[in-house]
This record gives sequence, structure tokens and C-alpha cells, in this order.
Amino acid sequence: MSLDTEANSIRAIFNRIAPVYDSLNDWLSLGLHRIWKQMAVKWSDAKPGDTCLDLCCGSGDLAQILARRVGLTGKVKGVDFSPAQLANAATRVAACYPPLPIRWVEADALNLPFPDNYFDAATMGYGLRNVTDIPRALQELHRVLKPNAKAAILDFHRPNNSTLRSFQQWYLDNLVVPTAKQFGLTEEYAYISPSLDKFPTGSEQVQLARQAGFTAATHYPIAGGMMGVLVITK
Repeated sequence: MSLDTEANSIRAIFNRIAPVYDSLNDWLSLGLHRIWKQMAVKWSDAKPGDTCLDLCCGSGDLAQILARRVGLTGKVKGVDFSPAQLANAATRVAACYPPLPIRWVEADALNLPFPDNYFDAATMGYGLRNVTDIPRALQELHRVLKPNAKAAILDFHRPNNSTLRSFQQWYLDNLVVPTAKQFGLTEEYAYISPSLDKFPTGSEQVQLARQAGFTAATHYPIAGGMMGVLVITK
């Protein structure tokens, strides 16, 4: 499968799951994904007045948290390659008062439409695992961040502990996929398991970040290593 074909396939998956994406995230993580996202934004070191990027923004949870942190004097660009996810994000934010300083941008994480050294901070939630070229995505992120700016990248991982690894697989096979099946999305959520198998480990992500030019990189395991946040500094 070519990279373009793979990217189109992944985009189609996220377009199809957009209507139930938030509900399933809440149910399947018991609401914990909201805490993990707050942690990621804190690690990004975004401050009032900053211009921030939420890459692979999905339905906009991280973008909203960033926007509240930077305030009305700041700016947030929420970027995703799925128009259905962006439409969902825009609908959710339209109900917010006061209005949040977010602009939604349909774009590819491998070819961002922003100048060099543009953003003060960045987040990425459940996106790095789904790009077709992780080194290139990290290089693009490095390019658009200002010197000394931080990014926090949150994602699922395969835990090192064999017991937790077995539990994670049982959870995916017996809870996640059957729940998704009720919404007619079996194939879309079955995709999670093979995507985890090929996703770099925390230490490998640190190495890739340094190769992309980041001066500092630390990976923080969460939930026994089933989740993790990669914090990188340009």
C-alpha cells in the first residue's frame, strides 16, 4: 500500500467515526482521556497570549483546552486532515461562550501550511500513531515551532509489562471492538490493535524526536504504559 493510499484509508476511517468519536472516547476510557488531555496541555507549557497548534485535532478537545489557557489574547490553530472531524469540532466550539480563539484548518501533518518558527506551543492527541511517516511529522512539527517551544504528544501504547499487555488486548477485543460494532464501526476500531503493534515505543519516540532536531525529549508513561505523553523541546 502506498503512503497516499494508506493516508486516504486512515482519513476515511476518521471521517466515518466522527459522529460518535467523543461518546466512544468517554465510554471506553471511563472519562480518563479528559484528564490525560489536561496533562498534555500542561506539559506543552502554553501560556496566556501564545499562538498554539493542536495537530491532528480530531473533534477539538485539546484545542479547546489550549484556547482557554492562552485566553482571548492568544490564538489556536486546530489542524486535521478529516473534514468530518473538523466539522464536528467547529460545531462543538460554536456553542462556547465567550468565543474561543480557535481557527480550524484542514491540512496534512506531513506538510503544514504555516511558516517556520510560528508556534509557541503544540499538542497532538492520538495522531502520531496514525500518520504515515512519523519522522517527517516530527520534522514538520519542529519546523513550525519557535526556538525553545514545547510540544506534548499523547497516544496509546503497547505496555512493556506482559500482564498489562494481555489486559490491553483483552480490553480491545472484548470491549472496544464489540462496543464499536453496535455503531456499525467494527472495522474502524479493530484498526487500533495493528496500529499499536507498529507504533514506536516511548524510548524509540525519544530517539526519533532527537533525530528530527528537538534538543530535549522525554516520554512519560501513563496508565501502566498503556498511554504515554512525549514531551519535546525545540
